[in-house]
Amino acid sequence: MISCFKGIAQNVPTQDLDSVTITSTRIDIPFKENSRTITVITADDIKNSASLTIADLLQQFAGVDIRRRGTGGSQSDLYIRGGGFDQTLLLIDGIKMDDAQTGHHTMNAALPLEVIERIEIIKGPAARIFGQNAFTGAINIVTKSTLNNVVSTNLETGSFGQFNGSVTIGGELENSSHIVHAGKMTSQGYRINSDYDNSNYFVKSVFNKNHQAIEMLTTFFDRKFGAQNFYTTNATFFEYEETQNSLLAFTTQFKSSKLKVQPRLYWKRNQDMFLLRREEPSFFRNFHITHKVGIETNASYTSKAGITGFGVDLSKTFINSNNLGKRNRFMANVFLEHRFKLANNKLDITPGVALSYFSDFKFHAFPGIDVGYEITDNLRVYGNVGYTYRIPTYTDLFYSDPATQGNPDLEPEEAFAQELGFKYVTSKFSASIALFNRDAENLIDYIRPNVSNGIFTATNITEVNTKGLEFDTSYNFKLNNFTQTLAFSYANLNDNILDQNEDLSRYALNTLKHQYATRFSSQWFKNIRQNIVYKYAERSTGQTYNVWDASVFVKIKAAELSVTASNIFDADYIESGFVPMPPSNILFGLRYNFN
Repeated sequence: MISCFKGIAQNVPTQDLDSVTITSTRIDIPFKENSRTITVITADDIKNSASLTIADLLQQFAGVDIRRRGTGGSQSDLYIRGGGFDQTLLLIDGIKMDDAQTGHHTMNAALPLEVIERIEIIKGPAARIFGQNAFTGAINIVTKSTLNNVVSTNLETGSFGQFNGSVTIGGELENSSHIVHAGKMTSQGYRINSDYDNSNYFVKSVFNKNHQAIEMLTTFFDRKFGAQNFYTTNATFFEYEETQNSLLAFTTQFKSSKLKVQPRLYWKRNQDMFLLRREEPSFFRNFHITHKVGIETNASYTSKAGITGFGVDLSKTFINSNNLGKRNRFMANVFLEHRFKLANNKLDITPGVALSYFSDFKFHAFPGIDVGYEITDNLRVYGNVGYTYRIPTYTDLFYSDPATQGNPDLEPEEAFAQELGFKYVTSKFSASIALFNRDAENLIDYIRPNVSNGIFTATNITEVNTKGLEFDTSYNFKLNNFTQTLAFSYANLNDNILDQNEDLSRYALNTLKHQYATRFSSQWFKNIRQNIVYKYAERSTGQTYNVWDASVFVKIKAAELSVTASNIFDADYIESGFVPMPPSNILFGLRYNFN
């Protein structure tokens, strides 16, 4: 089941998952009819996840690897199906949040959970749909449309001096609606130099909603955090980082019975300041500011022959950096696809192509095709093949420090991917299984000439094959007239990167070979609900770990008390680099809704 609640304090009817329309695709297609591997994280899933941030939440879904370097959302990298952090695209309401400096900043744009309606995870090659950076998949965060005149406050405190506070306001006026969120997350840190002070601001407004509605979306995230051993193992370094990420976008829509046109104008900014020694800025300091300004128009036309999707995305990026220099890049992406329905609408075939131009990498064309067949009303088999690509970031091309060197002669990454899947969806039970294969060329990794010495240099790896399997299932059942949900997922992945660079590669050594996650969300009494989450990981380096999280919520009229326990059994593990994850910890919360 999927919950499409519109207000924090409201109880609204649930909606069958098969009636949800996936908005991350160019052609709007109901979830049940989609011929790709797409996972929808619903509002109920978010509420029952025992998670505080999107980074925590996404770890609970097969095929998604979030490698955190700390807590509070300070920094984490996003991977799908064994790809790199530069190969997964993040979108907010369909707006591409890629950063020309580095994919390390992708999750800087992640929204607070309070303003999210759902999250759509699109796995597999998505360049045909979104253009570059969607090499192994994409994640679209869909924000809430309205909060119906509500004010919600949230306070949390717990281990490591954590203190989180936020206010979320929703307002409906005669010809406009508004959602405003402001939040703060702070901590003294769970180890030396792991403190953070993070602020989140979000505004979504719809103006002229009774005529030609114009939607405005704006965000600002400010993060300051100790980065001990984020990038080095030197005990004398006291690393520190500050990032800012902001977005301003305006969208409208023109719609008739057959044609829908959605133009959008947006501006994205990211700022990154890194100190190798926190108390000695002059020792080594990197400072980068990137801007991306874009205009795009997406359209779809419905005829007797099916649905045609088409559009264009024009953007320009700028970077001003003391390490990477002053640079800019113009990008243009044109796409076209058409969805045919045959065999009494049981068979769908969607061929498409994207044509991209970069001022520094010229033209690239990436075709693909999706095919699906409805065996029964609830069971579908599907497959897709397609080409995908990624151009190097400015860090790949030009970065330089005593241990790392970019390479201005890098070629774009390319891959040909194939997938076969089945999915079964009913109101009580859903399950899906997918097999995939990806043959990639010119993957970019950082290689050094020998193990004991040498500078890591950005290099194109000739060929890499990745194959895997994913399985997801969820079951809703009733006990004591309350809905209980049991969900679990498994992913297996194999690649041959280690065969090429086992001792010499910087980023290729940490793939999730086996990944298992399960969640049990239960309710035994009217005002009390509880959630248990279990995660197992085995990485290609041989490291394994088991992590248990849990949460309990008690509702008392307009107030809700919560207790969230993370890493209950005190597992000792590392997700990325050299940074140990937090030991067992607990957080107490109070949420109050004013109507």
